[in-house]
Amino acid sequence: MDIQFTEEQELLRSSVQRLLRDQYDFVARRKIVASEEGFSRRQWDAFADLGLLAAPFSEGAGGLGGGPLSTMILMHEFGRHLVVEPFVETVVLAGGLIEHVGTPEQQQSFIPEIIDGSKIWTLAWTEKASRFDLANVTTRARREGSDYVLTGAKTVVIAAPWADYLIVSARTSGDDRERSGVSLFVVDRRATGVDLQSFKTVDGRRAAEVSLRDVRGQLLGVEGEGVAALEACRDRAIGALCAEAVGAIGELNSATLEYSKTRKQFGTTIGSFQVLQHRMVDMFIAHQEALSLMQHLSLSLSLSDGDAGLSRLASGAKSKIGYAGKFVADQAVQLHGGMGMTDELNVGHYFKRISSINIQFGDPAFHVLRYAQLDAAA
Repeated sequence: MDIQFTEEQELLRSSVQRLLRDQYDFVARRKIVASEEGFSRRQWDAFADLGLLAAPFSEGAGGLGGGPLSTMILMHEFGRHLVVEPFVETVVLAGGLIEHVGTPEQQQSFIPEIIDGSKIWTLAWTEKASRFDLANVTTRARREGSDYVLTGAKTVVIAAPWADYLIVSARTSGDDRERSGVSLFVVDRRATGVDLQSFKTVDGRRAAEVSLRDVRGQLLGVEGEGVAALEACRDRAIGALCAEAVGAIGELNSATLEYSKTRKQFGTTIGSFQVLQHRMVDMFIAHQEALSLMQHLSLSLSLSDGDAGLSRLASGAKSKIGYAGKFVADQAVQLHGGMGMTDELNVGHYFKRISSINIQFGDPAFHVLRYAQLDAAA
């Protein structure tokens, strides 16, 4: 598949390419990651000023109406430059949930602050025993007047140290693994009873273990129907993460090819060795297959209206692109030798980011099984 972009989409792509080329090279990125905050407020404001944070939202929500294809364009470029700013967490996850299940009042209150970059959000759904099961929720919420009070814990909440608000999944009824009874809540990160233990992730980002003790939250969506909302959100997030992974894969291929033209062994460049040429062809093929599948998924997300086959396609893409990313990353590190994993070379950083993407919302093995289960149920 080869999507022909519209004039507006080409303009979006060229704009983000120019911004990242001028302001977000590998040296600048390393300084951002090493800073005390771990991401750049200045870059986040630049994304907002350029309209990147507004691009995926519908025009009715105050956005530019770009949808999943705009997300794909942006995340592909973000993957090429290893952008650490929380676009997926704020715009795709939290923003998508607010737009799709929030009340009109919530949309009018929260989305403009996402678009202008003044507020950062993230989604807190994982628990220590949940693995990739969206319905495995032990955090509890009880109603008190017009509010709800949450008690529980969430683990590895990406971007939580940067966030102003969290969207938290909590159980309002049913047993711990029951599909029904899970609800979503908006929680102020600085609210009384919210405790964060922050840490750096292997790919240079920030995350936190989040403890909730009698924390007041605002219901988002319909009570007890949070799993369905999270499943749709997961499909959109997979589309974004696949685009980011494909961008990283392409850069690994380019870096490895360039290295093979200059690195000499036995008096000749390693790119002249036939066995290594075959390996780089395999890497190229893996990238092209992943690129085509990424475009297919993003186009399907933009055209879908509750299609039952979309989740199956998302799982197929996550597994296929995940395996392709692991293969290319492994080969790139091996062909670069010991220096492949040094901090000074970008190859190791791409390797770490692809490894992190592979376990977000389910690793490739999980999605192979999920694909088979959804295919059997179809």
